[in-house]
Amino acid sequence: MGKKDASSVKLPVDQYRKQIGKQDYKKTKPALRATRLKAEAKRSAPGIRDTILVIVAVLLFLLGVYAFFYLNLSTELDLDVDMD
Repeated sequence: MGKKDASSVKLPVDQYRKQIGKQDYKKTKPALRATRLKAEAKRSAPGIRDTILVIVAVLLFLLGVYAFFYLNLSTELDLDVDMD
């Protein structure tokens, strides 16, 4: 007796899922395909943020290499001047 009463009441979540399912069937196949392709492209494409982070990392590396060689060469030149 308790099971019959419990099964007749639908949860709001189930009603929501049913409503969403009905809305999905109303869409045409090309519209669904376009939506799916758009979502897939968004997931697979590298974002602008990732690109900027890579460029900044490369520039910092080059700046570090440049500073290393600049400091090494400038100290060698200063030693040569002091010896004269």
